Amino acid sequence: MIEIEVDNRSGLPVDEAAACEVARRVLAAEGVEAGEMGLAFVGLDESRALKQEHLGIDEATDALAFPLDSLDDLPAGLPRQLGDVVVCPQVVGEEWRAPLVHAVLHLLGYNHGPEMEAREALHR
Repeated sequence: MIEIEVDNRSGLPVDEAAACEVARRVLAAEGVEAGEMGLAFVGLDESRALKQEHLGIDEATDALAFPLDSLDDLPAGLPRQLGDVVVCPQVVGEEWRAPLVHAVLHLLGYNHGPEMEAREALHR
């Protein structure tokens, strides 16, 4: 089972259930059957601050990923800690699915490039 802890700090209504369903679908398709991840929806200021702090770029962004375990082997009995995804509804608007898929793939260790693009195409 994939446990997703959702925190909506954006001040906007979001479809949390649909976002969790998309994340779980991607994770299952990538072979992750159990684990934990966080999903936060944030406003423009927090999105910008996070991108500045972690990537050195001073702008709000659609989604960020903060991976932990990726798909590394874990000792038996330890739950997989996938990490956190942060989505800014004010940037993504109604087109939130593709940035969410992209960020979830980053949690699994994919980097930008042809392999990431191919994986994204499978999950659209």
